[in-house]
Amino acid sequence: MKQAQAKHKLCRRLGYCIWNMPKCPSVKRPYPAGLQGKNGKKKKLSTYGEMLQEKQKIKAHYALTERQLRNIFLAAKRIEGRTDEILMRKIELRLQSAVYHGGFAPTIFAAKQLVVHRHVKVDGKIVDRASYLLKPGQVITIDAEKSPAIAEAARNVNSTVPAYFESNKEQLKLTVTREPMIEEIPVQVEALRVVEYYAR
Repeated sequence: MKQAQAKHKLCRRLGYCIWNMPKCPSVKRPYPAGLQGKNGKKKKLSTYGEMLQEKQKIKAHYALTERQLRNIFLAAKRIEGRTDEILMRKIELRLQSAVYHGGFAPTIFAAKQLVVHRHVKVDGKIVDRASYLLKPGQVITIDAEKSPAIAEAARNVNSTVPAYFESNKEQLKLTVTREPMIEEIPVQVEALRVVEYYAR
């Protein structure tokens, strides 16, 4: 229980759940923890504070470490185009993110477990790296014969799948139809603020 509360600490501070989970503590208590949380005035963040908060949000939503996020930013920066869009695209097309937003896992943490425990295939081959970067046209599947219980749980996940994925729950197949546009990605974060944070 304590571990679950720790995961949702940022949600309490923001006043909403980063992952839109109905059982998040922020649903019942949409204010910061502590004696002054409910009645205290919300402090206006500095520019640095705003950038830091957006970085924390993206790390939490995708269960990224500081090193992982920084490395993705550095890779995005080297590519021509808008760095914030490239950053979000790279994060969203990680295998772990696709399994979660594609509706095969109820949480980002469960998605990572599915991948590292070798339940997920990409184009028919097992891939156990959560950071594996997908490309349009690739197909993700879950091996129902290997673990019927895992397959049944994946079929029962209720979520709205973004337009850049094509989901077939019966066959447990998810196709990356195209690269996502930043406004389609289901996460409440200002990616430009994250870029500004690392570009300081």
